[in-house]
Order: sequence, then C-alpha cells, then structure tokens
Amino acid sequence: NEFKQCIVIDPGCYFDAEKERLKNFITENELTPVLLLNTHCHLDHVFGNKFIAESYGLTLQLHEKEKMVLSYAPTSGLMYNMPFDNYAGVFIELKEGDTILLGEDILEILETPGHSPGSICFYCRKQNFVIGGDVLFHRSIGRTDLPGGDHQTLLNSIRKKLFVLPNETVVYNGHGSSTTIGEEKIYNPFLQ
Repeated sequence: NEFKQCIVIDPGCYFDAEKERLKNFITENELTPVLLLNTHCHLDHVFGNKFIAESYGLTLQLHEKEKMVLSYAPTSGLMYNMPFDNYAGVFIELKEGDTILLGEDILEILETPGHSPGSICFYCRKQNFVIGGDVLFHRSIGRTDLPGGDHQTLLNSIRKKLFVLPNETVVYNGHGSSTTIGEEKIYNPFLQ
C-alpha cells in the first residue's frame, strides 16, 4: 500500500531459498512487515512463522483453536521428513468480528472451520477480496481428512460465511489460482 507496510500471511517458506525470496521481495519493494497472520496452522502455512517473527519482530496472530494444530506441527514435520523450528512466542488471538488494520484498509475476520478447527479468512470489503487459506479453491475445497477436519463443517462455513459475500469478491487461496465467489457458487462441484 501507499504506506509501504505489509502483512505476512501463512509464510510457508521451508527452504532457505524460499526464505531469501520472501525477504528479497520485501526489501526490493521497500516494505515493512507489520503483522504476521495465520489462516490456519497446517505445516505448509507455518514453516516460516519463526523466521518472519524473528526477522521483523512480529507476534503471531491466529485463531485460538489453531494453537493446538500449531503445537503439533513439528511432529507432523518429522512424519514428512521436514523438521523445522516452530514459532514459540506469545500469540494474539483472532476471532469472528475482529478487524485487522493496515493503513486505510480493513480486513474482517471470518471464522470458517472445517479444513482445520480454527480456520479463518480475511475479508477486505473495500477492495472486494478475501484471503481464504485452504477453505475454498478454484473448483475445489480444502481437504478434511487431517486431524480436526470435518467435511460438513467446511461446507457450512463456505455457504454461511463466503457465499454470502458479493459474487465479484476475489478469493485468494493457499494453493493454485484465484477465483470469485460467484464462479464457485455456479461451478464448484462440492457445493452444488
């Protein structure tokens, strides 16, 4: 934004080259990271939490129900042969109705459990987009076979929290191309 501040959401950077790429992007664009947020705490979204927190002096913000998921992450990492240093600082808890401010922009917190027990989305009404983590994808939805996942809960979250947003709302998700609420209402095979 015009204030040169930025938010880091779900830093999935595991390898040093990935960490360098993120740091270089921040430096080259003369950005100052002011917040560190997790939509949820599966491995691929939290590998870089400690790195970002320590590099920029930030406190991790997440939903209270994701603390347990985060605490289990190093064990999961070992299962996939990807050991890592977990974030071990204090937390700021986010919940439905909370807002995150960045310059003149506001991100509203939407609780969208199902993929993970405390999954949240960040909705920017003014710029008409939602950062959805792994809740809703282009023609797909988040997997629900991991601990704390629940298929019906996820479908309910999408219908009650995301499908009520304007059709032209852009959905930026954790994996793959962006989509819109309107498109997914029509074409998403999981929600017909």
